Amino acid sequence: MTDELELLRYPVGKYHRPETHTPGLRAEWLNILEALPSWMDTVIENLDEAQLQTPYRPGGWTVNQVIHHVADSHMNAYIRVKLALTEDNPQVKPYKEELWAELADTKTVPVNVSITLLHALHRRWVALLRAMTEAEWERTYFHPESQRNFPVWEVVALYAWHSRHHFEHIRKLKERMGW
Repeated sequence: MTDELELLRYPVGKYHRPETHTPGLRAEWLNILEALPSWMDTVIENLDEAQLQTPYRPGGWTVNQVIHHVADSHMNAYIRVKLALTEDNPQVKPYKEELWAELADTKTVPVNVSITLLHALHRRWVALLRAMTEAEWERTYFHPESQRNFPVWEVVALYAWHSRHHFEHIRKLKERMGW
């Protein structure tokens, strides 16, 4: 049961920090970020309210919470990247994502609002990332919970994984449920 739950929790595997980055890897990560909003459009198409309120795994978030979480998380990442590009190793503010997933907007705002937000956000974010210089990919921010600096290239790798991770939560739930 533990292995099955682990597969439900990490459908694309746990995140592993890449050792380095190359133009080819960055292009792959950017392609994922660019595609995510359309993936989300497709994966929720024709889901009804009961399906949107279904957890992707026992004890996990609902489809609704996952989609709103992705928007919240990616907004934070975008802002952190912009801070890293405009300030010298700024310290970012952590947030309690599990509490954000319980706030009223997550419960009352339709998921298509967060997907629309992802379309706009990712268009800007990918445009920014595609225009960066080699030196800008190395810029960093400091995360106080992790107690380390995060280079922009690592943030982009993480969020490409994060995109696939949460998309697959929903896609695999639909597959298991026969939706």
